[in-house]
Amino acid sequence: MTFIAILSIFVMACFVGYYVVWSVTPALHTPLMAVTNAISSVIIVGALVASAAAGSPVAKWLGLLAVVLASVNIFGGFAVTARMLAMYKKKERPAATEEKRHA
Repeated sequence: MTFIAILSIFVMACFVGYYVVWSVTPALHTPLMAVTNAISSVIIVGALVASAAAGSPVAKWLGLLAVVLASVNIFGGFAVTARMLAMYKKKERPAATEEKRHA
């Protein structure tokens, strides 16, 4: 593939991703983040395969960079998803207020 073809696919993917994320209702942001974490894990596998088959040292370093950046993305995504899910948990009430209510 030529550089122009690869660049045009990248630009179209950026536009599609932008419109998909901003058109999702707020209730679906948590599942969307979980799916993007899964996609990042596929990117890590692809980067490992591509860097293993690469012959030049530059390609191997780019593969390592892809693995590191995707790993940071996955870790951050899971951290944000955990915080988002924690917002939906019911807050526990202190025992003192429960005793006052029953008294």
